[in-house]
Amino acid sequence: MMDVSFLPSVDSVEFGVGSSEKGNATTGKPRKKSMTSLYLKFFETAPDGKSRRCKFCKQSYAMSTATGNLGRHLNHHHPGYDRQGDTSEQVVGAIVPFKKLTQVKPATVDFDHLNWLLLKWLIEAGLPPSSLDDMLNRSFKFLNPSVKFWPKEKVQVVTLEVFRSMREDIKASLEQVNSKVSITLNFWTSSEQVYYMCVKCHWIDENWYPHKVLLDVCHIPYPFTGSEIFQVLIRVLKMYNIDNRILSCTHDNSQHAVHACHMLSEELDAQKTPFCYIPCAAHTLNLIIEDGLRTPKPVLSKIREFVLQLNSSAEIAQDFKQIATAYQEGLWKLPLDTSASWSGDYTMLDIVRKASDSMDTVIRKHEETFGTRNLLSSTEKSVINILHSYFEPFYKITTNLCTSKVQSIGLVLFFMDHVFEMIGACRDNCRHEWLKGAADDMAARIRSFNNLVYNSFTFMAAVLDPRIKRELIPESLNTQKYLDEARGYFSRDYSPNQFPCITNTFSGQDTEEVGVSFAEEIARKRRRASMIAATDELTQYLAEPPVPIALDVLDWWRVNSSRYPRLSVMARDYLAVQGTSVEPEELFSSKGDDIRKQQFSLPYASMQPIMCIKSWLQCGYKFKFRGSQIDFDKLTEASVGAIEIASTSVEKKQK
Repeated sequence: MMDVSFLPSVDSVEFGVGSSEKGNATTGKPRKKSMTSLYLKFFETAPDGKSRRCKFCKQSYAMSTATGNLGRHLNHHHPGYDRQGDTSEQVVGAIVPFKKLTQVKPATVDFDHLNWLLLKWLIEAGLPPSSLDDMLNRSFKFLNPSVKFWPKEKVQVVTLEVFRSMREDIKASLEQVNSKVSITLNFWTSSEQVYYMCVKCHWIDENWYPHKVLLDVCHIPYPFTGSEIFQVLIRVLKMYNIDNRILSCTHDNSQHAVHACHMLSEELDAQKTPFCYIPCAAHTLNLIIEDGLRTPKPVLSKIREFVLQLNSSAEIAQDFKQIATAYQEGLWKLPLDTSASWSGDYTMLDIVRKASDSMDTVIRKHEETFGTRNLLSSTEKSVINILHSYFEPFYKITTNLCTSKVQSIGLVLFFMDHVFEMIGACRDNCRHEWLKGAADDMAARIRSFNNLVYNSFTFMAAVLDPRIKRELIPESLNTQKYLDEARGYFSRDYSPNQFPCITNTFSGQDTEEVGVSFAEEIARKRRRASMIAATDELTQYLAEPPVPIALDVLDWWRVNSSRYPRLSVMARDYLAVQGTSVEPEELFSSKGDDIRKQQFSLPYASMQPIMCIKSWLQCGYKFKFRGSQIDFDKLTEASVGAIEIASTSVEKKQK
C-alpha cells in the first residue's frame, strides 16, 4: 500500500454545472414529448434563449440543433452520462469522481531522522551539501510539503561537527598504537585550482593485522612548494601526536614532496628519531608503462573508439560475441574496460591480440556506424601484438600488486627488480627501434627510482618479509653495508632492555617434560645448541630459507613471533613501511576514476570533512556528532515505525 504520509493532502474538488434548465427555459408552445428529448436533460438554455449549453463542458449549440447531434456530443465527450437515474444532480455525482473528499492529515514523522540519513548518504556518495538545494529538496517537497530539510548552511555546520567528533576517535585510536607508524602522501588539484595533500597512517597491531587510516586532507597554500607542504605535514603529525613515532614516509615522486620529506628527515634526525622517505613504486611503474605506450597511442585510440561503440550497442555486442565464438577467438564478457587507466589500455591490446578477425568482421558488417576508420592495418596489428607480448608481464605484476593483502617493501622491490630485468632484455634483444627507444626511457625512469629507494631501511623492510629475505631482494640492495647498518638498528633500537616483558625463547629450558620421547629430547638439545650458537635472532632468521611467495607474510609472523620475540617487534614496524603512496588498484584500474572525480569536483568547504568522514566510515569508525554516536539502524527503524503507525491510523479513519 502506498505510504500516505508522503502524499499531499487532497483539497475538496467540485465541478459546477451552472444554473438549472428549468429556471432559464423559454416559454412557448409545448412540444410533443419524444424519445430523443432525454438528451435535453443534459443541456441548459442560454440566457438569450437562442442556444443550448452542455451542462458538463459548456459547449453551445443552436436551438435548432437536432437532438441526435446532442446525443452524439454526449456519447463522444461524456460516455456514461446516462447511467445514474434521470436527474442532473445524480448525473453530476456519477461524472465527478473527487467530490468533497475528506482531507487527510499527513502522518507525523520525525523528519530529523530523514535529515541524518540523507547526510550520511551525501557523505558516502561524496556529494557537497548544495546537492540538497537542487534535485533532492524539490523531489521530497513534491511528495510531502511538511518535510523540512536542513538548509545547506546547517548541513555544512553539522558535517564539520561530525568531522571534529570522529577525528577525536582517530586520535584516541592512534594513542593505543604501541609500534612505529608509517605515512603516505598523495597530492591533487581541484577544479577550483586548490592544491591538496592527503596524509594516511599505516601500522600493524599486536595480532598482526594491518591498519590504515586517513589522517587529514589538507589545503596546501600558495606557492605549493616543499616548504608549505612540510609546514602542513608537521602540523598534522603533531596534532595526532605521532611526530616522534613515525618511521617512514612514501611520497608520490613529485619534487615538492621530496623537498618536504627531506625537511622532515632533518627535523627528525635532530631528535635522533630514525626516519626514511621513499618514492612510490606504483606511480613509477605507471609512468614506465606510459613511456612504453607513448608511440602507439593513436592506435589505442582507434581500438578504444571501437570498444566504446561495442559497449553501447546491444546489437553490435551480440554480433561480436557470436562472431568471436564462431572464429574461436574466446568468450568475451561485456562491457569491456575502456578507462584511461593501465587496465583499460591493456584491454585494448588484449582484444586485438585475441579477437582481431572478429573486430574486422563486426566493423565491416556495421560499416554505417564505424566506416573504415576503425579498421587496423597489418602494420598496426603487428605493433599491437608486439606490445601485448612485451607488456603482458607488466599486467601480471600490476594485478598481483592490486590483489596482495600486504604490499610489503620486499614484495614491491621484488617485482620492480623483475621490471628492470625485462626492460634490460628488451633493450638488448629487441629488433624494433621504436620499442628500443621506449625501453631507454623506461630504463632511465626505473634507475632513478632504484637510486632513491635503496637504503638500509628498505633493506631491513625487505629481508623481514620471510618470502623475500636476502635471497630475492635486488642485487644492488643486497650489500654487506646495508646488512651491518640493519644489525646496528636491531641492536640499538630493539635491545632486550627496551622490551623487559619479552622473554627470549632461544635460551630454552633443560627441564624434562613427562611423556617426551628420548629421540625428541635429543632433537630439542640440538635445536637449542644451534640457536645459542647464533649471534642473535636476526642471524638465525636470515639463516633459514625463504617461505613460498603465496604465503601470507603477516600470518607467518603471527605464528613465528614467539620464536623471534625481539625481531618480531622490529618486523611490525618495518613491514608497515609502504611501497606505494596510493592503493595500486586506484592507479592501475578504473576504480580510481570515481576517487579522482571526487577530488576534482568537491568544493573547498566540503573537501576535507567529506573525504575524511567517508574514509573513516569505510575503516569501521562510528558516525558521531558532538561525541555521541548516531545509530543509523535505529534511525531507520524509528522512521519506518512512525510511518507504519501513521499509515495504520489513516486507514482506520478512512474506513
